[in-house]
Amino acid sequence: MRFTSERRLDGGLLEREFTLGEIPGILWTPASAPAPLILLSPPPLGLRKTYPRLVARARHSAADGFATATIELPGSGDRPRWPAAEQALADLRRAMEAGEPVNDEIIGALILPLVDKAVPEWQAALDALLSLPDIGGPVGYSGGVISIGTRLAVVEPRISAAVLFAGSFVPRAMFEEARQVTIPLHVLLQWDDEGNDRQAALDLFDAFGSKEKTLHANMGGHTGVPQFAGNAAGQFFARHLK
Repeated sequence: MRFTSERRLDGGLLEREFTLGEIPGILWTPASAPAPLILLSPPPLGLRKTYPRLVARARHSAADGFATATIELPGSGDRPRWPAAEQALADLRRAMEAGEPVNDEIIGALILPLVDKAVPEWQAALDALLSLPDIGGPVGYSGGVISIGTRLAVVEPRISAAVLFAGSFVPRAMFEEARQVTIPLHVLLQWDDEGNDRQAALDLFDAFGSKEKTLHANMGGHTGVPQFAGNAAGQFFARHLK
């Protein structure tokens, strides 16, 4: 891990951009460091485009005493283009515009290769982050794509709890993995999320094997998660990471 920039934000929050090999990322640490860590998984739109949302979540987490970190997803932002993923996305858009059902073959081609590439990168980032003196355990995970969070919850024992955003397509193959998840979960679902299969999100929640799992469903579209729902997610992490 190589830090490329550093600046202080309000409240003493330290923001450092870094690269991990060719993967860009951002680490935010509160003045109270060393601190427990929350991994903030961004949507596949690029860190620059989603930075306002990410830094807002980082500030909120810092107020609760947590460090946060994010990395660029494969094929997103400034990372090299990924032709297979772009073709899968084009197939998805074509089916939706034609009013055709989005079948599992299209969803699998879009999501499963992303999960296969992103999860090992998150694990490598976690290795590097936990070696830093201002980062302690335990570790939480927050964000989407929900299939990435599901896979990480299964294969990464250092993650103790997860907040998952049910706002992305879910391949059928992920349901079997969901049954293997045992950590506490807090799942956010926007009831009127355009383009998202609400029933698939509900079925996935039902499939999770965790003994403690909570579903927070709110009216509104994809980007309309209310502030109180975010506050509840913060309280969830405070219970499980402190």
